[in-house]
Amino acid sequence: MPESFRIDVAESVLGDLRQRLTHARLPRPISGGGWRYGADAGFMRALCDYWRDDYDWRRHEAVLNGWPQGKARIGGLGIHFLHARSSNPEALPLMVTHGWPGSVYEFYKIIEPLREPQNFGGDAADAFHVVCPSLPGFGWSDAPREPGWDVRNVAAALTALMHSLGYARYGVQGGDLGSLVSSYAGILDPGGVCGAHLNLVFSSGTDDVEDAREHGVVAGPVAFVPDYIDSICCAQVLGRAPDSFGYALNDSPAGLAALVVHAFQQWCDHDGDLQAAVDVDELLTNIMIYWVTESMPSSLRLFWEMLASGRFGPPETRVEVPTGAAQFRDICMPQREWAERHYNIVHWNEFQTGGHFAALEQPEALVADIREFFRPLR
Repeated sequence: MPESFRIDVAESVLGDLRQRLTHARLPRPISGGGWRYGADAGFMRALCDYWRDDYDWRRHEAVLNGWPQGKARIGGLGIHFLHARSSNPEALPLMVTHGWPGSVYEFYKIIEPLREPQNFGGDAADAFHVVCPSLPGFGWSDAPREPGWDVRNVAAALTALMHSLGYARYGVQGGDLGSLVSSYAGILDPGGVCGAHLNLVFSSGTDDVEDAREHGVVAGPVAFVPDYIDSICCAQVLGRAPDSFGYALNDSPAGLAALVVHAFQQWCDHDGDLQAAVDVDELLTNIMIYWVTESMPSSLRLFWEMLASGRFGPPETRVEVPTGAAQFRDICMPQREWAERHYNIVHWNEFQTGGHFAALEQPEALVADIREFFRPLR
């Protein structure tokens, strides 16, 4: 049986963080560099100062502790999860899974509208029992000590988690790595997963260069958008030597923040002002989860495992459970007919605003699409 869990970061950890930020050695910026060389120097200086002097971790810790949490022993690991059951006994269980560099905090805006839709102008019949697990090696979940934990094995652990909670039939939802975990959940547990809703669809595209250019993607095995290739390559580089980078990222809060901030700046939908998409407290709370749990090195190992197993793209087996796509402005943007090679697409929606972190950037649109997709599958 899962054990109850509550987040309570030691005050000594927070004091140590403030000391490290006080003595942080930030790089000297290049003239006019801005974001072209990575995280902007002015933004990072202001962020670190605010983080040290004004950011209130306890307030955001209390938000997360506002939902029941647990830790279940699955596959030899303790898997942390938020568990927000609806007041509607007929609610559909839904596992919502984050990616990198995200966390369960990404979903703080959508949990309640999914759990109690009638309190947010919706229909109580659309209610979900919401389960948000921290991926193994992320947040408060244990880090694997043995090799082999790629997205398929992570999916196997999380489907086992859902069954351990008594959910024989449930839906799955995810973006980024959570999209792949959700896809493999559908492959591994087709009798349990009633449907998979994805806000990032990993799909092959076309080998025809002109056809790819016409549709705004690169030619090749994954329909990546050209503007995001550099940042995708960066993630792959980190995944080639996660522990080497981990020594630095686990020791320097400014360095950890720069990596995460750069990813958000690249992948969110905005016109140059990142804080128009996500506010500074949202950024820092997500960063804090990596810092206080010392989980950035182990999170990067998931990339290593995916590269080693060849699972850094569409699932190798077609996802036959009903699949819905909410396609925001993201790193991979296939055409529907391309995605249908890999998924049993029964729902497809394209959005003109919102990016990679849809639950933070466009929570109302994402919630509405999740409800619409699962309505006929209940």
